[in-house]
Amino acid sequence: MRIVIDGGHSGSPDPGAVNARTGLQEADVALLVSKLVESQLLAAGHEVKLTRTEWEQAETDDLSYRTSLANDWGADIFVSIHCNSAASPSAAGYEVWTSPGDTPGDVLATCIYKQIAAEFPDRVGRPDYSDGDPDKESRFYVLVHTDAPACLVEMAFISNDEEAALLSDAAWQERYARAIVRGVTDYAALKTNAE
Repeated sequence: MRIVIDGGHSGSPDPGAVNARTGLQEADVALLVSKLVESQLLAAGHEVKLTRTEWEQAETDDLSYRTSLANDWGADIFVSIHCNSAASPSAAGYEVWTSPGDTPGDVLATCIYKQIAAEFPDRVGRPDYSDGDPDKESRFYVLVHTDAPACLVEMAFISNDEEAALLSDAAWQERYARAIVRGVTDYAALKTNAE
């Protein structure tokens, strides 16, 4: 499969969410995990492109750059990686988002959500089962303007000090990357079996 991995935000001028106590930046964590996902998917035989490869990459501030990269390449799937944030420092957990309605992204999101839940039984999932699957839905630009099935992973809350400590841990990042990759390969297997 041709897979685009989108490390959310761009570093400078857009670090994304930032932990108030430690200064940990969402853009940095997203890039690290994206590169881990890339290496594991390449090892599994997939073609991979990253929307961001550098700590500071100003052109990626334009979200259409990210979606055009995927659309022009003919990506089979698009996964955007982020850290969540909230005003309440106790907000915790992971989410997987797709665009509204019944879309091919729903299957991809469900595969990834299940693998995150399996890898991290000690972390809380924040699903929305109102339409029968765990993904949440929003018209995030990268989800509605990407031609391929697309989802957005909110790994944990960077505004929560406990989860920020996990997000900054290299071993935890590696585990998170593996969970995302297993979700992607589950989706690829479903697509192959359906053909």
